[in-house]
Amino acid sequence: MATTAPEASAAPEPSRGFIASHLLVTAFFWGSSFLFIKLMAGQVSPFAIAAGRGLLGAVSLSLWLVWLGQSPLPRRHEIRHWLILGATNGWIPNILIAYALIQLASGPAAMIQAAGPLITAIVAHLIFAEERLSGRRLVGILIGLAGVALLIGPRLFEGGGTALSVLAMVATMLSYAAGNIYVRAVPAPAGDPMRLALGQQVVSGLSASLLALAFAGPAAFLPLRDHWLALLALGIFCTAIPMTVFMRLIRAAGPTRAAMTGYLVPTVAATMGVLVLGETLELRQIAAGCIILIGVFLVTMAPRRVGAA
Repeated sequence: MATTAPEASAAPEPSRGFIASHLLVTAFFWGSSFLFIKLMAGQVSPFAIAAGRGLLGAVSLSLWLVWLGQSPLPRRHEIRHWLILGATNGWIPNILIAYALIQLASGPAAMIQAAGPLITAIVAHLIFAEERLSGRRLVGILIGLAGVALLIGPRLFEGGGTALSVLAMVATMLSYAAGNIYVRAVPAPAGDPMRLALGQQVVSGLSASLLALAFAGPAAFLPLRDHWLALLALGIFCTAIPMTVFMRLIRAAGPTRAAMTGYLVPTVAATMGVLVLGETLELRQIAAGCIILIGVFLVTMAPRRVGAA
């Protein structure tokens, strides 16, 4: 039986402008992150990038909280939530993705992860009374999933990969979905979006640092000196800002709507690749982007339905 999330019954329905603006801001900054990661790819360890990104995001959020007159140190009732989000949205998927992509091609891996919004919607439907999955929402989610498949294109059918690598990507998708659901369920006293984002980045950044040290030692961080501008942009603009906006979107509009960023991010990334890196945009990608936008529109603009599916 579905239950009402903490303080959800009293929370007003967010405006369409609120939902659309938060989705677009989150998708734009997260989609842009691929540009900065690409500048460092092959020269900096993935764990070092994740560590620098997480820690810089945490530092920038800490400074902002201090400016607002708050302490960035975790309060006793926040520690458990910080640890859980740092695991589900941080070090667990980071490890699983690093393992999976050793053998699994990027196309199938991306498609497995793109199923996240659908899983999030189904679980939210079962847990939260205000997240009942209407027919319009389900159609929108499936349309968005089809758009992602079209966007990935031929890479969807790339070979390679073992059963364990596929399971690792499935576990990654489930971990992110669990994190989104958990953010919505955090009680109000510990549910400040900025503090949740801070806690996640602290735990994720520290975990990635330990992994980088374990696999490559201190030398893993040396190449970052030549890419400090890209890392700074990645930590502040592509992590701290969108993570806070995303947390706020989940708390206000629910995990199903917020999960639609998973469909928008690859569309933004493809567009930025064309505008900034001079990559070629195919007709298939344009059509896929339009299909994704239709799916996102159907999901985000559908009103919440409490009680009845």
